[in-house]
Amino acid sequence: MERTCLAVILAAGDSTRMKSSKSKVLHPVAGRPMIAHVVEAVASAGISSVALVVGRDAEDVAKAASIDGVGIESCLQKERLGTGHAVLAAREAIAKGYDDILVTYGDVPLQTDAPLKAARQGLADGSDVVVIGFHTDRPTGYGRLLVKDGELIAIREEKDATDAERAVTWCNSGLMAINGRKALDLLSRIGNANAKGEFYLTDLVEIARSLGGRVTAVDAPEIEMTGCNNRAELAVIERFWQERRRHEMMLSGVTMIAPETVFLAYDTVIGQDALIEPNVVFGPGAVIDSGAVIHAFSHIEGAHVSQGATVGPFARLRPGADLGTGSKVGNFCEVKNGRLGEGAKVNHLTYIGDAVIGAGSNIGAGTITCNYDGVNKSETVIGENAFIGSNSSLVAPVTIGDGAYIGSGSVITVNVPADALALGRARQEIKPGRATLLRERALAIKAAKKAKA
Repeated sequence: MERTCLAVILAAGDSTRMKSSKSKVLHPVAGRPMIAHVVEAVASAGISSVALVVGRDAEDVAKAASIDGVGIESCLQKERLGTGHAVLAAREAIAKGYDDILVTYGDVPLQTDAPLKAARQGLADGSDVVVIGFHTDRPTGYGRLLVKDGELIAIREEKDATDAERAVTWCNSGLMAINGRKALDLLSRIGNANAKGEFYLTDLVEIARSLGGRVTAVDAPEIEMTGCNNRAELAVIERFWQERRRHEMMLSGVTMIAPETVFLAYDTVIGQDALIEPNVVFGPGAVIDSGAVIHAFSHIEGAHVSQGATVGPFARLRPGADLGTGSKVGNFCEVKNGRLGEGAKVNHLTYIGDAVIGAGSNIGAGTITCNYDGVNKSETVIGENAFIGSNSSLVAPVTIGDGAYIGSGSVITVNVPADALALGRARQEIKPGRATLLRERALAIKAAKKAKA
């Protein structure tokens, strides 16, 4: 029978060191609040029940933590009296009788499911407490994990450690798993007879051992246990996350010429044989199909780029942009809520907003779809194999038929039938010699101003 598990996620900190008007766990990593990354890791470990210990911005934190398939119960921690006290804010949830209780933190967004599963396996193998540790060559400041005969005998804080104990490089991450049948009894035994008068979760090691229980430790990669306390650490976490995800994508068949300059969102999808040039930024909701090419200095968010399509350089795809197979959006173009059919081209200096462009159509340089009248947004529909001349303004709502031709510099305000030519511009006039008169007049005015000065 599968073991049941409750994850207790501690997310009630005041976040003073972030110097922010919002809770630390709401700050984004890869475009997603860090608390959501933690819940996703918990869900990947097979845990569908979460007790979220909240304080500041409680409603916003609970909303940010909500992901499909995970039931979240918010538990308010009114006072900050240490990690042991924080876990007991979830007393009612713990009392429901889970096999395993997993304690983790909302400000450790790089954690993955593997260490969490290993900790739960330790409980299944008979431990009452399993601590997740990490090895580091910079252990200063961390509690050391002291192990003897395969069991964890103590977590020694640095200030209390001997020289030999300080040489230990296996450190406490703060994450742990607890036997669900004994959790409330063990937690209630934590005292606060220390300098700060706080209840420390780490005391569970000695408490469990004093009652004859088995305590063990499992290992996690140091990077995964990186916590966030300030903006500088947030930037480090972002860098680690990006490096890990880029590496995964390149191993899956994506080419990145200069991966360190490409920035991904938490949900970016890029298909095999896609090529990503330097200095590309993906916001949430970007899907790039196999064989697509994203040229340098492009920004893509909430958009879909089909197989063989090309984007950029210096292009922006906003939410709702959908590029068909083999289509092209070139340099200094922006597409918002616009669909390009197969082989359609929007090559340069163009804005396409709230529009549908048929297969094979060509949109000339400087063309804009005038989709907003100051109150409402309207749609432009361009048929297949149409040609829109350079510097044209298409005033929505308007429809351009299949095969239609729009003369350069036109302002189009009414529908254009299929295969028609539309010209919406003033007739050109030529006045011989007038340029000379205009220059002479300008020079006279300039001289008069200079004399007056």
